[in-house]
Amino acid sequence: MSNKKASKVTPYEVSGKIDYDKLVKDFGVRKIDDVALNEIKKYTGDLHFMLRRGIFFAYRDLKWLLDKYSKKEKFFLYTGCGPSGPIHLGHLQTWIFTKWLQDKFDVELWFQFTDDEKFLFKDKSMEEISKWTYENMLDVIALGFDPKKTHFLIDTKHAGLMYPEAIKFAKKITFSTIKAAFGFKDSNNIGSIFYTSMQAVPAVIPSVLAKKNIPCLIPLAIDQDPHFRVARDVYPKLGYYKPAILHGVFLPPLEGVEGKMGSTGQQTAIYTTDTPKEVERKIKKYAFSGGQATIEEHREKGGNPDIDVSFLYLKYLFEEDDAKLAQLEADYKSGKLLTGELKQYLIDKINKFLAKHQKAREKAKKMIDKFVYSKGKKGKGKRK
Repeated sequence: MSNKKASKVTPYEVSGKIDYDKLVKDFGVRKIDDVALNEIKKYTGDLHFMLRRGIFFAYRDLKWLLDKYSKKEKFFLYTGCGPSGPIHLGHLQTWIFTKWLQDKFDVELWFQFTDDEKFLFKDKSMEEISKWTYENMLDVIALGFDPKKTHFLIDTKHAGLMYPEAIKFAKKITFSTIKAAFGFKDSNNIGSIFYTSMQAVPAVIPSVLAKKNIPCLIPLAIDQDPHFRVARDVYPKLGYYKPAILHGVFLPPLEGVEGKMGSTGQQTAIYTTDTPKEVERKIKKYAFSGGQATIEEHREKGGNPDIDVSFLYLKYLFEEDDAKLAQLEADYKSGKLLTGELKQYLIDKINKFLAKHQKAREKAKKMIDKFVYSKGKKGKGKRK
């Protein structure tokens, strides 16, 4: 994938300028069109702004899933998190959309914490990863998921449930397939080669427990798709439905539109635990601007919202009102709205969100047991 600088999109590396149309072709997924949006709207009544704006832009087997739903065959949601560091705004994008799906379709969510993956792929101890698993759970709970319909799976904790299913996938996925999909070398540890089997499993756990096939919908950022592409043909071989998937774009890092926001650079990401001052400092100092070099030039020529990170964060996450977003875009293009003013608008939006989130995060410390899956918790969700 090239566009001046070659781009790369795998679960383990996202870099360069992302050509999403090319990814659609390369990954063999379908773009969400008006027909698909109208199908969703039949059941939801309205569309989430991330669907209206193409933030979630592609899918696998969505029409099949909605057809099942129309026949009273409810699906469940599955998404997850690799707990190797603090949660940043890029993580929240998928989870906020998933929360909307749970609310609109009144379905259960199975949320996987891949602590084994992070131990295998990162230079971190299990003690450190366990700490981040706990911290990350707080952020997921703080978003307001229904504890009666939300089940946390922690790979090492729930190995007794997951491993018997994972080896069934592992038996049918070859080393050469994994190497081709992820670019692995002979130097990769054998745990990393096996890992995809564990990520495939939550898409069938409710079916295993219910002893009947239940459709699954996975909202994810598109870099995670290769795991499910590798496992895709294995699901029916094991007697299960292939999971349907909704693919999202990446929230860019503060420095510009290439790559995605990550947990590694303190300056390139905004974390859910950042103070208002930290948010202000990061946006003002690091957020890439699409504005001109001087105020006079900006007033005359206007700015480019398509490359302005502050505008993109509003579009992707923080300005739900389409009319307001369109006004900001028009004012920025015309030069009426300055870069500093746009940044301040975003700072205020983020800090308002984080103030509420951090309060909910504190309350979440007493709620973890309500979310972590146990046999006694199964089946409490409402069913239509």
